[in-house]
Amino acid sequence: MTRALVIGGTSLIGRPLVETLLAGGHEVTLLHRGQGTPFGDQVAELTGDRNDPARMAEVLGSSAFDLVFDNVYDWARGTTSDAVVATARAAAQDGLHRYVFMSSVAVYPEGGPWDEDSEMVPPTDPNLYATQKAESERALFALGQETGLAVTTLRPAFVYGPHNPFDREAFFWDRLRAGRPIILPEGGSRTMQWVHSGDVARAAVEAATSEAGAGRAFNLAGPPVTQESYVQALARVAGVSAELVSVPRSELQAAGGGVMEPPLYFGTYLDIPPITVEGSRLREAVGVELRPLEAGLAQTYRWYLNQERPDPDVAWEEALLASRGRG
Repeated sequence: MTRALVIGGTSLIGRPLVETLLAGGHEVTLLHRGQGTPFGDQVAELTGDRNDPARMAEVLGSSAFDLVFDNVYDWARGTTSDAVVATARAAAQDGLHRYVFMSSVAVYPEGGPWDEDSEMVPPTDPNLYATQKAESERALFALGQETGLAVTTLRPAFVYGPHNPFDREAFFWDRLRAGRPIILPEGGSRTMQWVHSGDVARAAVEAATSEAGAGRAFNLAGPPVTQESYVQALARVAGVSAELVSVPRSELQAAGGGVMEPPLYFGTYLDIPPITVEGSRLREAVGVELRPLEAGLAQTYRWYLNQERPDPDVAWEEALLASRGRG
């Protein structure tokens, strides 16, 4: 039985990853800062802060795993490449077959389309998340060359699915179901790419257990869609019509609208300059096909309907629309 360690296994990406591993007959241990998991006695549990190298060495020093899946990023404090490598070294006991690191398409500059051999952002890039992910990848591949540890990195685009901690799919469904208009920045022409959390989990396991995945990076992204097309897909899945209101981006920003913090005008971080990637390596090397966006949204919507959601706070939107003669 393969022994798998999942660092961060209770949220958007980690949860379906654990479910996929358990379904495949793997022995699973979760490492996280909290207490308790959704999986009961199906998994073992370790507690520690991956930003604390001494604690990681203490927790992992006496354990042995065949596969390690490193999914955690600390949004409040950041997660440096030093912290990532310290964890990898602590986990690299005899028998470790693969270290799988969850990176992001944010490692690429704006524009594209980029493939996995394209240059990543430099350490001087102003986006801390992007630079820390890129530097972590570089450091892990260097560690692999130094020690022989087989490293795989995954670079997902925007991840959607059940248990999303970011206000993305639900942001729009809350408003669409209430008959609220949806604000489209500049008409919603910017593109974005998506990948379902279940597909990220499948890709992680297939890449970890395939020799074709060793020492390689993989983009995880469906075809680019515009912001407008994305909202229309969400509306179709919910069986409602979408009222779309185009507002200049400069007007949204001048009114205090936020991309990452409330008041959000288009979900969390969903109005940024596009980073477009090419994703054929995942299919060709490890045989993983991503599900169509609308099929994945339909599955996510069924989960959403079973959640208790508060009424959305639309005061800022109402004030903005009223100032433009709409309500």
